[in-house]
Amino acid sequence: MDSTNFSVDSAYLAPSLYMDFNSPEVAAFVAKHAEGKTDKEKAISLYYAVRDGFWYDPYHVNMSHIALKASSMIERGSGYCVEKANFLAAVARACNIPARLGFAIVRNHIGTEKLQQILKSDLFVFHGYTELYINGQWVKATPAFNKELCERFNVTPLEFDGEHDSVFQEFDAQGNKHMEYLHDYGIFTEVPRELMVNELKKHYPHLFKGLSHNDSGHYFTEGNEE
Repeated sequence: MDSTNFSVDSAYLAPSLYMDFNSPEVAAFVAKHAEGKTDKEKAISLYYAVRDGFWYDPYHVNMSHIALKASSMIERGSGYCVEKANFLAAVARACNIPARLGFAIVRNHIGTEKLQQILKSDLFVFHGYTELYINGQWVKATPAFNKELCERFNVTPLEFDGEHDSVFQEFDAQGNKHMEYLHDYGIFTEVPRELMVNELKKHYPHLFKGLSHNDSGHYFTEGNEE
């Protein structure tokens, strides 16, 4: 059965501050990329459009209300995991597919040296993924890492078939440990911005000491503009 035949919390279908799928920019993206007749077909086509259509960029993290909006990511053409998960949820809701967000702490065993130096850790706090309600079940999807980036790091891109959870590459192409989930924050109808900011401050306090830019081109800001 299609997800619309199931009584689901209306919050998982509604537009929100960050999932502004009623904006012209997001609506145009959905019209172009939501291919197929069934929820499953549309979800799969949207997953790949988000995964590969936006470059994964963990070096420019802006947590302002404006930057977190799905419509803002279209303007940038890139996003980090939270932004891309939020965008996938937004475009799914636009197709009347219930969607929600999940967040976790993960360890990336082959994270770039540059990023680990910035974070001073191999832990990635508040890694985001999407859950879509398709054919009677919630299915996890992680559109963060675009195909070209995965190929650079010799990691198989995460595929999504609309039936099975797609959350992380446990091993790289050589069978080496790649990523593991260490803590699950739970499921949310919207990006829990306050919780995210507090967790990032707790784990990466050095990033919040008045220095938002450095010579590497990294950008990290809490951002309070509306």
